[in-house]
Amino acid sequence: MVSLPAEPVEPAEAAARRAGGRSIRRGLLRPLLWSWGIGLVAAVLGAYWLARTSANEAFDRGLQDEASALAAKVTWSDRGPLLDLSRQAMELVTWDSNDRNGFAMVDVEGNALAGEASVPVPALAMRRRSFAQPLVFDAEYDGDPVRGAVFSVSSPMLDRSVSVIVVETKNKRARLMRDLQLSIVLPALALGSVTFALLGWGIRRGLQPLRDVAQEVALRDAQDWRPLPLDRVPREAVPLIERINRLLADVEQSIHLQRRFVADAAHQLRTPVAGIRVLAQNLAEELATRPEQPGAWQPLLAQLERSTDRLSRLIGQLLSLARSETALSMDGEQETLDVLPLLRESAEPLVLQGLREGRSIVLDAPDTPVMARAHRLWLGEVVNNLLDNALRYGGPTIVLRVRPLPQGGAEVMVEDNGPGVTPAQLPRLFEAFWRGERADLRNDGGTGLGLTIAREVVLRLGGRLDAVSRPEVDGLRFTITLAA
Repeated sequence: MVSLPAEPVEPAEAAARRAGGRSIRRGLLRPLLWSWGIGLVAAVLGAYWLARTSANEAFDRGLQDEASALAAKVTWSDRGPLLDLSRQAMELVTWDSNDRNGFAMVDVEGNALAGEASVPVPALAMRRRSFAQPLVFDAEYDGDPVRGAVFSVSSPMLDRSVSVIVVETKNKRARLMRDLQLSIVLPALALGSVTFALLGWGIRRGLQPLRDVAQEVALRDAQDWRPLPLDRVPREAVPLIERINRLLADVEQSIHLQRRFVADAAHQLRTPVAGIRVLAQNLAEELATRPEQPGAWQPLLAQLERSTDRLSRLIGQLLSLARSETALSMDGEQETLDVLPLLRESAEPLVLQGLREGRSIVLDAPDTPVMARAHRLWLGEVVNNLLDNALRYGGPTIVLRVRPLPQGGAEVMVEDNGPGVTPAQLPRLFEAFWRGERADLRNDGGTGLGLTIAREVVLRLGGRLDAVSRPEVDGLRFTITLAA
């Protein structure tokens, strides 16, 4: 189907994606996304280091304090060093619901004097360095990794020393490290997501005026050259829109000059063409008075008359095409009226022509008025061109059908039972000067402008023109849809 106004305009965003153009929104968000991703990785690494350092410092200080407290309980007697701990104090040191704890007091050789014999004992060198302050170390305690603290004390009277060792598994510090990391990473992730959502929304909102301009251009009439609005356009895009407005003005001026040239040229050609026609008629009359070979000139004169007729029609069509833009540019010249009398008046001359050629043009219309918004002169021109096209290229039966639309307005159809056109030719029906394949071999008097004028007029009337051919219909059918 070929329809008017123009083919559906592809949405601006879809067209940009299909064209592979760079997105401003992506161009703005991509550097921010990379920055945020690098920052998130740095935050994760920083959170891991901070959590590990903080957890180790806190729990190591606790282990050192426990080792110092136990060392303070060491007493010296004739039987050797003793760890003076009550049962309650011992339970406090060894009991923990989350970690496995243990303690021991060992001599210089590492033999357990108190506590658990399975508690790992650090090397002698570390134990010798732990007289000044408790030292921490890593080891294994019955197959579990543990963190421990060792504090060595010596007898003030005897030449003996012992080391107090406290160990615990790393469950609590691992849990604390995980909680610290999550407390840093999750808010950063959530904040980044919200930030990017707000940035995306803000960028989209900032680009919305440009989409509005693109939508307005897509919805405009093909002949609407008004400047694009600048009131809501971002300051950075104003030079672009102003340049587009200047381009629209230049295009409008160029088209106006072209149409004016066509109109002026066609108008100037009418006089010499009329003179040629008159001269051809005078020549025919002069030759008719001469007895010698009167029939030899008849084919040439007939061909000259047909050529001048076709040239006169072409000039008239060019003038109609040039004038249609000016005549229909003012909405005040259009009105809501009953289209039936107008269509009958326009079709009557062609009905008589069809009868002379053995063709029939049938009007199928209701008895009640059919109201639609139209122009008295130019709607008749459209119907005249469609019927003329059907008489030239259609079948023996032509139907002019008029129907009111439920939502208001009218539908006017011109249908014939001729050969129609192929699907490949259907989109070219409204091209100027296109008259089908090998039109140069046909002498049908057509100019190739009738359907172009019809399209132009219907478009400016705010309507739509559709064309369908076989196999949907028996021949070729044009449908004019007029608004109320």
